[in-house]
Amino acid sequence: MDLNYYKTLIAVADDCPVSSGVVPEGRGGRRSVAVVQYEMLAGSPYVYTQEDVLFESWLRRQDMPDISEDRRQALRDEFFSRSQACLRASPLPKKYGWGLAFDAEGRVALCPMESREYGELRDDADTTVLKALRSRRA
Repeated sequence: MDLNYYKTLIAVADDCPVSSGVVPEGRGGRRSVAVVQYEMLAGSPYVYTQEDVLFESWLRRQDMPDISEDRRQALRDEFFSRSQACLRASPLPKKYGWGLAFDAEGRVALCPMESREYGELRDDADTTVLKALRSRRA
């Protein structure tokens, strides 16, 4: 089953508390999901798919150094055997002001809400625009 988005912008949530993209910081000595996802996407735009980001951000927060490719694949299969929240639920577009831009191959890049690119994608008729999930009920 393909969980990826194509030619899509996940726009920041309506109740996002910031007005521009903010770099997330860890808390309590442990990297948060936001920090892990930000590091992945800021360092490698249009490299990862949504499935890659969901799995890798989960895996990087586990205490499993140096696992084999076979074990990695088994963990990935197990991870996706259960329902997973999509990146619309990511803290990056919900709390930190980062849109998530997906290209035609389903690869994702960060797009700060104050950028020209974000506005162009939001207004592009060929791009599907989905809002990030709200943090609170309306």
